[in-house]
Amino acid sequence: MWSNTMTTIPTKICIVEDNFVIKEGYKILIDSISKYHVVNTYTSCEEALDNIESDAPDVVLMDLELPGMSGIEGIGRIKKKLPKANIIVVSLHTDKESVFQSFNAGAAGFMAKAVSYSDLLDGIDEVLQGGAPLSKEISRMVIESFQRNTDSPLSRRETEVLEKLAEGKSYSQIADELFVHRETIKTHIKNIYIKLGVKSKANAIEIGRHNKYI
Repeated sequence: MWSNTMTTIPTKICIVEDNFVIKEGYKILIDSISKYHVVNTYTSCEEALDNIESDAPDVVLMDLELPGMSGIEGIGRIKKKLPKANIIVVSLHTDKESVFQSFNAGAAGFMAKAVSYSDLLDGIDEVLQGGAPLSKEISRMVIESFQRNTDSPLSRRETEVLEKLAEGKSYSQIADELFVHRETIKTHIKNIYIKLGVKSKANAIEIGRHNKYI
């Protein structure tokens, strides 16, 4: 006799997190929800990448600060292997650069590690429905970036340089990240000072933030 009862296949989830307590906490929480199943947990991107195709998760919870390969690089590599996987970053690092690099690599959502368990579960639900789950502070950051002053006297590259200065980066670090010579960065900064009418990095950053140029 055939049964009319249909069995719902649980959503498969992988966790990439090197903190054992956090990783196990997420696993216990998620596995307590019948519609979800944690297929595997990993402490590094390298371990995850070795098995990600056989795990075939629908959702990956990804930390950024990991031993070996960074979470951002891991996101890109997972998306190459499983383009349809929904990757949600759950990280202590919630600075603008980490957030936007994560999305550029292919993340579908970004949540601060201080997120409550209920918000984490809501985030998983949201991403499965095609949304982009964000913690409140991350949402605010994204909104502010779109509210940037369009009348800025700075060019796109000058804005980029000033943003990195505001993040505390050195001239050499900025040059490396933008793939240009250090002297090019010095020229950009000289132009920024002239356009903003300032004589110091601190003043440039202050005016840039006050006027929403960055």
